[in-house]
This record gives sequence, C-alpha cells and structure tokens, in this order.
Amino acid sequence: MIEGILVEGLVYGLMVLGVFITFRVLDFPDLTVDGSFPLGAAIMAVMLVNNINPFLALLVVFAAGVAAGAVTAIIHNKLKVPNLLAGILTMTMLYSINIRILNNRANMPLLKTETMINKVVDMTEGILPESIAILLLFVIIIAVFKILLDLFFHTDLGLTLGAMGGNEQMVITQGVNPELLKIIGVGLSNGLVALSGAFAAQYLGFADVNMGIGIVITGLASVMIGEFLFHSSKISMLTLRVLLGAILFKGIMYAGRYYGYYINMTPNDLKLITGILIILSLIISKAKKGVR
Repeated sequence: MIEGILVEGLVYGLMVLGVFITFRVLDFPDLTVDGSFPLGAAIMAVMLVNNINPFLALLVVFAAGVAAGAVTAIIHNKLKVPNLLAGILTMTMLYSINIRILNNRANMPLLKTETMINKVVDMTEGILPESIAILLLFVIIIAVFKILLDLFFHTDLGLTLGAMGGNEQMVITQGVNPELLKIIGVGLSNGLVALSGAFAAQYLGFADVNMGIGIVITGLASVMIGEFLFHSSKISMLTLRVLLGAILFKGIMYAGRYYGYYINMTPNDLKLITGILIILSLIISKAKKGVR
C-alpha cells in the first residue's frame, strides 16, 4: 500500500509541478491541464502500441504538451481572452483531438503492450520485488526532472519567469516581452503535465480521454497541501514540497478509498473531498495572513 501511494504521488508529481508553474510562478490559472494530461497518455499509448521507442515517445509527448500550452497562451495574448477561458477553450478542443489520436476510441488498453515499466520489472526480476522496482524507477525519473527544473529556474530565463509572476510591469520595463514569457511558461507547464499523463498511462495500463477530468483540481490541492509542510523561498525547496504534497494528497485519497466505508463514503465522494481540502487550505491560508 505504501509503495502504491508513493508511486502514484510521484507519477502525478510531474503534473503537480506543471500546475505549480502556472498557478504559483506565473500567476496564470490554467485549465489546459485537463486536456494536456490525457493528451500525453493518448500519444504515449498509440506510440507504444505501434512499437515506437518509448524515449522518442516521451519527446513527442513533451512537445505536444508544450504546443497545447502555447496555444492557450497565444489565445490569451493575441485575442485578449482571460487566461481561464483560454485554458477552457484549449481543453475543450483537446478532447476531440485526443479521441482522434486514439483512433476515434475513448480509451486504449496497454495490458499486452511492452512499456517502460514492464522493461524495468523484467530487468530486475529476481533481484527486486516488482513494487520496489517500479518505485525506484519513478524516484529516478522524478529526481531527474526536479533537478532539471531547479536548474532551469536558476537561469536568466527562469528567474525572469518568476519575476513576471510577481510583477509583470517590472518585466516590461526591463524590455522583456511578457507574451513570449507566458508562451514559454505555460508551454513548459503543460509539457510536464503531458509527460505525467504518459507515465500514468503506463502505470495504469490504459489511456482514456476522460482521465484528465478534474486533474487540475488534484494538482492545485497537492500544491496547497505541500505549502503547509514547510516555508521556503528557494526553488529547490518549493519543488520538493510540491512533490511531497502530491504524495500526501494521494495518501489522503487512499485513506478515503480504503477506510471511507466506516463513514459510508464511496469512491464517488473523492472529488468532493478534494474540493473540501482546497477550501480548507484557502481558509487556513487566509487565517494565517490575518494573524500576521
């Protein structure tokens, strides 16, 4: 059970990092996530079924996620559409695109398809238990992406992205184009989200066009839960608490599924719990600010 919570937390941790970039770094509430997550899953599933190298598939998935985020940013920039509406427009269009990618089907199973997870399990057979092998795989994957993201936010471009989220006018006075920064930031965010969807499809054993419904709320809840763990202004610590928040959120969901029957709760109530968690997080945050 513990291994399952950790693995799910890490799988969805990439998505939470993407949500963190838009909601916290850029201050750009983005609902494209609900479409780019299944986009990554759909592309990965189709490419694996067609025996395409999984590493090449990951590059394609990331590029597709970046493109989806860029579309949202361009709609927002050029048509002056509010960021939430721009994300909804892209998310809605992605639903049809995802079905097209899945060959006009709502889902695609991967149970008989060789995935990155299957390869690792086969390589470590007799050496490590399957659950531990999968956990180590995702620990390594997430560690690599976290380090790369931390390094990116220490570059001039990464620092400028962070500055724009705090004060866009200051960035403009420095002669930097905020529209380009939004395209880069929202694109990077959705690239990570798409990668999370690709790994989720391999872990769950299927890709489904509906697997992204409400995923942005999951990401936001994880970000907020992580913010209660510890305070820091260092980007390495911020990304760490985001990942810890994702794991803790999955732990709460597991507890709800396995022990919720004591209070007559069913899996159908998990979305309600997620919403309540976000509301409680907002109330506590406001209360803390009031005390200060």
